[in-house]
Amino acid sequence: MGHIDTLLPAGGATAASTAQRYVAERLSADFGFYLRESTPLAQKTSPWQHIEVFDNALFGRVMRIDGCFMTSERDEFFYHEPMVHLPAIAHPGPRSALVVGGGDGGAVEELLKHPTMQRVVLAELDACVVQLAREWLGSIHKGAFDDPRLELRFGDARALIESGSERFDQIVLDLTDPFGPALDLYTVEFYQACRRALNPGGVLSLHLGSPIHVPQTMARIAASLRAAFPIVRPYLQYVPLYGTLWCMAMASDTTDPALLGEAEVDARIAARGLQDLQLYNGATHQALLAQPNFVRTLLAQPAEPIHRGGTLDEAIDPGNLPQVHVSAA
Repeated sequence: MGHIDTLLPAGGATAASTAQRYVAERLSADFGFYLRESTPLAQKTSPWQHIEVFDNALFGRVMRIDGCFMTSERDEFFYHEPMVHLPAIAHPGPRSALVVGGGDGGAVEELLKHPTMQRVVLAELDACVVQLAREWLGSIHKGAFDDPRLELRFGDARALIESGSERFDQIVLDLTDPFGPALDLYTVEFYQACRRALNPGGVLSLHLGSPIHVPQTMARIAASLRAAFPIVRPYLQYVPLYGTLWCMAMASDTTDPALLGEAEVDARIAARGLQDLQLYNGATHQALLAQPNFVRTLLAQPAEPIHRGGTLDEAIDPGNLPQVHVSAA
């Protein structure tokens, strides 16, 4: 969704010697934002994607993949805690989990906080993501890659899920945006396979996108989930690095996070001894699930589920967007 651009200081090209590098991301054809690339730290082009890690004064170390901001040291909890703990607390005690994507290690680190968790499988397509995260994003994964309960598997997670050879109490789809090959992981068929890969009462979580910038994409992903699961609960969180209000969702055959009150969530957090939570608690559990009227209206409208081989008009490969030029007047 973005490109590296040069922000020209007052004076334009004549002051180019003092220009600084900025990283821009587009959330749609009409809106985007930028971060200053204070210090480039590492980059690698794998067979699948281009991965960068750079330092920013506000966010600390930032990982970007194919022009999209993925995670940062100082705001990762805005995303990882709701993605992991809202479904995990709704479950009576998850013992096994699968993370699809999530090579930065943040979701794995949150899952391993649960004392009942005996096994976590991280299925990441690209080993280079884990390699760079292990080296540069220690404050996000906090050593989780070396936890004996973690199994690292590199390759296409779809084959693992669709084989039906393993079952899990919790699945976290920590994926890149739904364009290109990743779109297959947002389809009814894939969600049906995920349901079959869950133990009874198991929980699935994923992101749906922004209700402001990609509303139809969000509605269609939600419709795809509903075609596969009887219980689907979208929830909202502002994510600073993503620059907007962000929607996630939990799905299950029988487990419903909306049935938990504030006191029960806090009691489960205490009983499990969960430490170092910066966002999630009983009150925010309720707030995450609360939907403003425009989101209720969006999700209540008929939307076409995504099937394998389908397309999403709003989901644009950042490589197909024109370069952005920002000038300081």
